[in-house]
Amino acid sequence: MNPSFAQMRRSLYVIGCASALSFAAPAQVLPPELLAAEQAVARAAQADADQYAPDLLAQARQGLENAQRAALDRRERKQAPVLAQRAAADADLARSRSEEAVASAQLEQRRAEVRQLQRTLGTGETP
Repeated sequence: MNPSFAQMRRSLYVIGCASALSFAAPAQVLPPELLAAEQAVARAAQADADQYAPDLLAQARQGLENAQRAALDRRERKQAPVLAQRAAADADLARSRSEEAVASAQLEQRRAEVRQLQRTLGTGETP
């Protein structure tokens, strides 16, 4: 089975994040908020936020990059947790909006099925 483009993009993104973190000085401790933001962005991508909330997901990814960059810069290191928390919040919102869009589409599909069944029952026709 050939991987889809979306799966390859996710894999490349994860590899890129891992590479960026692996180049950090071994003695340097990254803030836990950075890991939480990475996980939040990954969850949003898994929830198809690329399709349903692309702007928010892009904003979360950019925020994560900014937080990673700040964590590696001695002058901006104190800002890294705040930037990471903001990126995590954006990713969580993107995931939530994506899940809402999927649920709304499923609800509308069920409503259409109910309307069709009601019409069928009302007319006595078989579907």
